Amino acid sequence: MDWKLLLQIVGVALGLLYLWLEYRANIWLWVVSLIMPAVHGTLYFKSGLYADFSMQAYYMLASLYGLAVWYRSRNKGDRSGSKPSDGSAGIIHTPARLVLPLIAVYAALHAGIYLLLEYCTDSTVPFWDAMTTALSVVAMWMLSKKHVEQWLVWLTVDIITVGLYIYKGIPLTAGLYALYSVLAIAGYLRWKRICDNMAH
Repeated sequence: MDWKLLLQIVGVALGLLYLWLEYRANIWLWVVSLIMPAVHGTLYFKSGLYADFSMQAYYMLASLYGLAVWYRSRNKGDRSGSKPSDGSAGIIHTPARLVLPLIAVYAALHAGIYLLLEYCTDSTVPFWDAMTTALSVVAMWMLSKKHVEQWLVWLTVDIITVGLYIYKGIPLTAGLYALYSVLAIAGYLRWKRICDNMAH
């Protein structure tokens, strides 16, 4: 079997499991997200998507951080009895005071990654690769904080990534991101409903 096809199949399976766990706000999503980088990283490197490849190290570190934050939050809820012990505890809308800083972080990352790819690699898609990577950094942090709007950032990443991966000849992974796009909408609506219900 072709290595690219095999990596895509394994990546799709892990991605679907991860997305289901994220939709359910299940803490095990962080465990799956520690495994996925090895598969996706290999695929992206061999496909010349160097920014996406380098992102896998960030994903692993962010997953460890997210796991620790969610674990601490869940245990706090268990002890106090005031919060549900499942992953729905702590889901919030992104505070307005964080919107501009997050946009600034994204813009700085996009510019920096783009320049790196443009002048230090043979990437054929430096702008789009840099964009999805910068947005993913922001979205991963928002996920660790259980911000409802992280789904909207991921939706943007997913839509752009579909076209990028079709262009790069990895259609199965592009299909996974097309599914991500649909489920990101469902995830956003579910998390928003949970957040709004907890506010009342």
